[in-house]
Amino acid sequence: MSDESPESRAAASDAENAEAEHESVDTDAAAANGEVDPDSGAAGAAADEEIPDVASRVADYDDDLADEVAALESRVAEAESDLEAKAERVEELESALKRSKADFKNYKKRAKKREDEIRERATEDFVGRVVSVRDNLVRALDQDEDADIRPGIESTLEEFDRILEDENVTTIDPEPGEAVDPMRHEVMMRVDDEQPEGTVVDVYQPGYEMAGSVLREAQVTVSTGESDS
Repeated sequence: MSDESPESRAAASDAENAEAEHESVDTDAAAANGEVDPDSGAAGAAADEEIPDVASRVADYDDDLADEVAALESRVAEAESDLEAKAERVEELESALKRSKADFKNYKKRAKKREDEIRERATEDFVGRVVSVRDNLVRALDQDEDADIRPGIESTLEEFDRILEDENVTTIDPEPGEAVDPMRHEVMMRVDDEQPEGTVVDVYQPGYEMAGSVLREAQVTVSTGESDS
């Protein structure tokens, strides 16, 4: 029979429990400080295991759900591939657009230069024909003061009219009684006349048009429709 009293046995049990708790605290502290070997025990074995993909982890709980996850992962991969391909296509199109803009800009420059050259040649041709009219006027003025220069002037005017006709230029010279055309006639004043109201009475200065486009309106007087007699 042991000589230890119940009080002694209780004290010994309390001491053992305290020592065990102290060892547990020391172990936890060492683990927190990295002093415990990660390869030791179940914790080390779990750390070495590779983390499976989402589908594999889901498969541990639900096979159907794992199939859906796998399908979604596949679709995501395809979408990423399509997105990359589209980004490359956008880059190609942007490059092509830049080249097209540069080509169009160069084309406009060439077209403008060509237009200027055509205009210059057309002007040169017209001036080349008009100078002959000036030569005829100079010759008419060089005649004696008593000479009748009217025939020469009339001949020069006919030549000039032929040049204008070749250029498709016609005169705007309305007859009395003709209705006023605001696009082709410039009304200088309204006068009392026997002509119907709103019609031409006289032409102060003829106008000109070229290929249907008015170069200068004819200056006219217009009747009020009331005779002054």
